[in-house]
Amino acid sequence: MFDYAALAAISAVVREGSFERAAASLGLTPSAVSQRVRGFEERLGGVLVIRGQPCRLTKLGTMLCRHFDCVRVLESDLASRLAWQDRTATLPATVKIAVNADSITTWFSRAMMAFAEQEPTITLDISIDDEQHTAERLRSGDVMAAVTASSDPLPWCRTVSLGSMAYVACASPSLIAAHFSQGVTAEALQGAPYLRFDRSDLFQARWAEAVHGVTLGAPACWVGSSKAFLDLCLYGLGWALHPLPLVEEYLQRGELVEISPGHRPSVPLFWSVPRLYGSALNRLSQNVQRVAADWLETA
Repeated sequence: MFDYAALAAISAVVREGSFERAAASLGLTPSAVSQRVRGFEERLGGVLVIRGQPCRLTKLGTMLCRHFDCVRVLESDLASRLAWQDRTATLPATVKIAVNADSITTWFSRAMMAFAEQEPTITLDISIDDEQHTAERLRSGDVMAAVTASSDPLPWCRTVSLGSMAYVACASPSLIAAHFSQGVTAEALQGAPYLRFDRSDLFQARWAEAVHGVTLGAPACWVGSSKAFLDLCLYGLGWALHPLPLVEEYLQRGELVEISPGHRPSVPLFWSVPRLYGSALNRLSQNVQRVAADWLETA
């Protein structure tokens, strides 16, 4: 039998980042939290938490906390069915989800809001990652569900198609005038500044090579913020690919200009969620699929 009091302490330590903040969230002393964690580690014969700023889980700790998160979600589901409130619970049930930045910026937040209204006792813990990498977060146990670009179902997950996100390569009128006054040629594109979201973002480079046969050099800027990524494009720092739902109004108003009409790539998105969990995750999946259907292109 697992020591769920110890697992609750470990989960709090990693969620809050330190033993002191975990103790405050649990209504315990830091010494009591430390004793629970150390005692469980000694019984298991392995380290579960890497002490640091912030504290992190080991591989074994990740597996156990994933189990604990699943148990809390199932308990919350059962409690709602029985109309029973667990007054002894010290931690909310938490569903950890990995979502790509463009989805959270455009449509996924609406699914979160709808789910929160239905399940106010469940906390959503959202991790932002590239859609090419979110499936790996699911495999490793870091998250319980994910929006991903992978259609390969994991053995324990149900994977459904959400549709495709259309993207537009665009730039500000000032950048168009400065670098594409004679048209969007391969030479002009190679010399024009562009943006990258982060070091793993190769979307602009792949698009330029596929459409214009151009190898891009260093970007004008890396900026790991969806709002700043769009703002810098509007300000004319560089061109970039943006989700169509995010920039459609700017294109209509002329604040952005599509640099190669007719060459809009689409990224297929999928929703992967465990098969065996109860009504709460089913409701989350229903909201994700419903909102995605309104925002994404049919796959």
